[in-house]
Amino acid sequence: MPKIVLDCTINDEQVEALVRPYETLLEALRDTLGLTGPKEGCGTGDCGACTVHLDGLPVASCLVLAMQARGRTVRTIEGLGRPGTPHPLQTAFVELGVAQCGFCIPGVIMSAAALLEENPAPSEDEIRLGIAGNLCRCTGYTKMVAAVSGVAVRGG
Repeated sequence: MPKIVLDCTINDEQVEALVRPYETLLEALRDTLGLTGPKEGCGTGDCGACTVHLDGLPVASCLVLAMQARGRTVRTIEGLGRPGTPHPLQTAFVELGVAQCGFCIPGVIMSAAALLEENPAPSEDEIRLGIAGNLCRCTGYTKMVAAVSGVAVRGG
């Protein structure tokens, strides 16, 4: 099957890439564009490891066809902060030692960033709900919630 051109904005850069019509956004990001922050955990949208922002909203990129991003804006963990200037959530996760294996962390941070964009001062229950679609098999969520709370208190 011939490839087709995907043109969209990814991490503030205009991108044109050749993708297969049935390729997921996750596959295009990782395999075609080399953005390996989003991870494939389940492939069914249940674990949140592949969470990215599509037009500012968190989505499971394993469930979105790459061509659905045509003309739209995608942000991955690589575009949330920049080398030397990490996003406050990235800093908080490092400072609190949130990551163990680190596999789920990009998706959790992307979900938390979307939550803070919508609600800059969420309660603990709202934070837990905001990251509920992200599964972590290494640890509890206490440090994750504390990191997000700390960023919310500081004003992101």
